[in-house]
Amino acid sequence: MSYNLEIDLLRSFSAIADTGSLSRAALRLAKTQSALSMQVKRLEELTGRCLLNRGGRGVTLTAHGLRLLAHARDILRAHDRALADLTGRGLSGSVRFGCPDDYAAAFLPGLVGSFTSAHPDVLIEIVCGSTQRLNRMLERHQLDLALVSIVNPSANDDVIRIEPLVWVGRTGFPVWNSAPLPLALTEVDTFDHQAVLNSLEHDGRNFRIAYASASLAGLTAVVRSGQAVAVLTRPAVPADLLELGPDANLPGLPQLGITIAFDKVASSELAERFAAHIRHTLPKL
Repeated sequence: MSYNLEIDLLRSFSAIADTGSLSRAALRLAKTQSALSMQVKRLEELTGRCLLNRGGRGVTLTAHGLRLLAHARDILRAHDRALADLTGRGLSGSVRFGCPDDYAAAFLPGLVGSFTSAHPDVLIEIVCGSTQRLNRMLERHQLDLALVSIVNPSANDDVIRIEPLVWVGRTGFPVWNSAPLPLALTEVDTFDHQAVLNSLEHDGRNFRIAYASASLAGLTAVVRSGQAVAVLTRPAVPADLLELGPDANLPGLPQLGITIAFDKVASSELAERFAAHIRHTLPKL
């Protein structure tokens, strides 16, 4: 009886661990669910251990499954690195990448386009959302890496780029002179929402939250209506809207540092290579 831990078995097991579901792993790997079940059974026979707990909401790893996953990650990274080095082939596979909404329009075309042009066999699955949401997804192993924000970064932070938060309104609709100030804000737990309230309260400015939207498109639509002002990072300000300057008499806002966060358990060679590309490319965009 062979006791080899075959690469294909380990890759399938890693995908199941990543997705928490045999069905989702099957879609990712273009295999049938029954084929994956047989591969898990084969691994359990080889190791003599139960590796998965199966439940109505998917699967979780047993203690032995977690131990195998750590070894599988190391083996797969070493295998893929050796194969790419010896064959001269480009990267292949998929990477799950998170990006805040306000950076997506400005940065994603340059980041993703240049990387996939160099590595056409790579699939990048993109999720847009707030830094808080992306961090939660990383903790749940639903992303491989993400661009995230840090408020008022220090010299000790691993920051790739710094962008200011700015007030945004519509030309010809000076609602920033209104009392109370009408605001269009994102979700309560986001950095920009908290920064706006802190700045206004510190300045003693009366305000009302007139509109709330979880999406950048919703916020900019409200500002275009001329009914409220919003706060965005500078790269996210559309050309048809106005970045408000000192004449608007609005309080100052903090800067955001952009950095990369990883799934601390499931790092991959592909994720590391894409992160290196981001570090090289993002400052130039």
